[in-house]
Amino acid sequence: MSRLHLTFGCGVARLAASLDTAPGTTGLLIVSGGNEVRSGAFSGQSQLAARIARAGFPVLRFDRRGVGDSEGENRGFRHSSRDIAAAIEAFRALAPQITRVVAFGNCDAASALMLAGVAGCDGLVLSNPWTIEGDAGENAAEDLPPDAIRARYLEKLKNPREVVRLLTGGVNLGKLARGMARSLRPAPAASSLAEEMRTGLAEFAGPVRILLATADRTAQVFENAWDKYDPRIERCEGAGHAYVEPEHRAWLEAQVLCALRT
Repeated sequence: MSRLHLTFGCGVARLAASLDTAPGTTGLLIVSGGNEVRSGAFSGQSQLAARIARAGFPVLRFDRRGVGDSEGENRGFRHSSRDIAAAIEAFRALAPQITRVVAFGNCDAASALMLAGVAGCDGLVLSNPWTIEGDAGENAAEDLPPDAIRARYLEKLKNPREVVRLLTGGVNLGKLARGMARSLRPAPAASSLAEEMRTGLAEFAGPVRILLATADRTAQVFENAWDKYDPRIERCEGAGHAYVEPEHRAWLEAQVLCALRT
């Protein structure tokens, strides 16, 4: 296995990419979320790529237009379908033994894949899809659905440390009151973004895995807007958004490998 740094074309722009080589005929395309560069938060995507390549599957990561080392204008995840299509085309050219491409995205990268229709892609691994109107990271706490807020407070009440904090004045009562008020509101209607994602995914004929980190607010909002009994959903109990704990990283890797081997 070796790691190559290269560029490929997307219209008139050149996009920066990293290819972890491997002999397998199924490749993994990693799409970055938000304005995150291809290495991922705390190099998480770079490390995942290396582990997947060691298992025998080539991996391509890239910076979309206007992000990181890539040229062009950053128009956000809603307008990244051309970037994804160009990356798939480049991946197949760079690793000509590939007969299947599975794409993985976390947060709004998962949303981008759902919106894109992903022509040229054979499978999807969608982690914590972003369904809140606006860019990822904006107003996440305010947009948490009421049932998720109630579940969060219930978990806190089960934790003796949190109970002690409450009884000894370690909790901001104003913030607690605002949170409780939000928990009593009726569930909001699904966002138009969620409906667009649902429509886009319905057009995809390949296998799909939807991964949800149960301690992640983005995943909780998604589940409120989606069919929580969707058989494609797999849940990682207690995991946060980026799967930073060793056991959660191992779970994510196992899910990706299962999609590649299916």
